Amino acid sequence: MTVCVKRAFRYRFYPTSEQAAELARTFGCVRKVYNMALAARTEAWARGERVNYNATSAMLTAWKKAEELAYLSEVSSVPLQQCLRHLQGAFVAFWEKRAKYPRFKSRKRSRKSAEYTSSAFRFRDGRMYLAKMKDPLNIVWSRPRPLPEGAQPTTVTVSQDAAGRWFVSMLCEDPGVKPLPATDSAVGIDVGLKHLLTLSTGEKIANPRHERRDRGRLAKAQRELSRKAKGDGANRRKARLKVARIHARISDRRRDHLHKLTTRLVRENQTLVIEDLTVRNMVKNRNLARAISDAAWSEFRSMLEYKAAWYGREVIAVDRFFPSSRLCSACGTLQDKMPLSVRTWTCQSCGTTHDRDMNAAKNLRAAGLAVSVCGAGVRPQRRTPGGPSATKQKSLRREP
Repeated sequence: MTVCVKRAFRYRFYPTSEQAAELARTFGCVRKVYNMALAARTEAWARGERVNYNATSAMLTAWKKAEELAYLSEVSSVPLQQCLRHLQGAFVAFWEKRAKYPRFKSRKRSRKSAEYTSSAFRFRDGRMYLAKMKDPLNIVWSRPRPLPEGAQPTTVTVSQDAAGRWFVSMLCEDPGVKPLPATDSAVGIDVGLKHLLTLSTGEKIANPRHERRDRGRLAKAQRELSRKAKGDGANRRKARLKVARIHARISDRRRDHLHKLTTRLVRENQTLVIEDLTVRNMVKNRNLARAISDAAWSEFRSMLEYKAAWYGREVIAVDRFFPSSRLCSACGTLQDKMPLSVRTWTCQSCGTTHDRDMNAAKNLRAAGLAVSVCGAGVRPQRRTPGGPSATKQKSLRREP
């Protein structure tokens, strides 16, 4: 049974002044309803009560009838209902211990977005009409075919980023995404800073360092912003927008590079083995935080995993304590210490000279294949194979 993959196709559009005003009102109402519902649920939680989506939906109906909240009826009701569903999903993630307690949305810092279901938009002949709007959105179609043949969007999300750019994201089923032909190729992937990736095949992929390339421009724009008077003045808004545009340029280049890289790796390999790194803890190192954030290891792993699921590939994450750098890939001898400054080392047992990153990638590949073939767990090795501890284990197994 073939299951169609749902994909979101995002395009930039340029709204008219009337459309921009309507969307700005919708964003504000979505934020207001979300915060009011979160406050109501938090107060109920303190009283030992639990409020679900149905209860907040009934609250929304009552809020619209209040005189001071009458403006909620001026925008489409669908985005308001959708934000309540998103809040319910946030609470479910909190109860399942997958996320922290939901936070209130900020007018300046939170993402501006509104989600429309099929009852609140119409898509015909390449034109998108949203509820409460007479004219279609002026969308720039960056693909020859905006959506897969015969596909119709189920939900449409309109958003505006910090740089002031408008985007429309259409979620639909893509029948073109199918598992690729199986291969015998497996690759170990070691992430780094000097080289973004080191593959067990011997290939090293350079780190583009997108943030470093624009660091001078970004620092200058941030200095200009810091000199503006605090508040909502026009000059401060312009300076903040300039900083946001530089950040957007950096993130766009980084995302484009990672998309191309992960797509290539998934197409070429059946099994991809990576290390299960805790990036949130690693960025606490003030000397490396900026470089690690620029490398975007978490985003790389996320892309690799969902694309592997699309195309029938397998991603294996090896335990973060597995000594991939200190373990000799030729004979299995474990070195006692391996500072980060050591980039090349020679095994004392077999005399093989290793490139640190290349050796780690080979060890990751071997460990991942062990998991794939026999289901063995990948645990940190703290003794040299054949050493005293191994001999002791063999003698214990011989005892009745």
